[in-house]
Amino acid sequence: MGTHYKGTNEEITALNTYIKLVRAVNSLNSRLNENLQKLKLTESQFGVLEALYHIGPLNQRELGNKLLKTGGNITMVVDNLEKRGLVKRERGEKDRRFFTVNLTNQGRELIEKIFPLHLEAILNEMKKLQPQEQIQLQKYCKIIGLNINEED
Repeated sequence: MGTHYKGTNEEITALNTYIKLVRAVNSLNSRLNENLQKLKLTESQFGVLEALYHIGPLNQRELGNKLLKTGGNITMVVDNLEKRGLVKRERGEKDRRFFTVNLTNQGRELIEKIFPLHLEAILNEMKKLQPQEQIQLQKYCKIIGLNINEED
């Protein structure tokens, strides 16, 4: 379903593209997050666990930047993960204002168990596009996401 707006061809094309992009992302996330919901994990909580697993300990600001989340949101996400025993915070030695977030053994075991399942679900979703189409989609998403011109 496209826009019902009666504007110029340029406006209608832009609106329809936007609508399809947002609906595709929402639909994809809905399908991928079903397994996370069964484990009582939010998308943000999974993102924190995954980042800590693949990158290593990070402070909350770095986590926020990686996940495109605000400081307040990351604090809440880390609080909830810490309550479940999946992460722990350690105050920085050089700068006591910063906390480094680490996976606990329980958190590492959980992400090691669920990441392969999540990856498999992503692979199944992306199989709808040929590899070259996926690369083209990456390019378009980068252009939109970074707000750059194609020549940049």
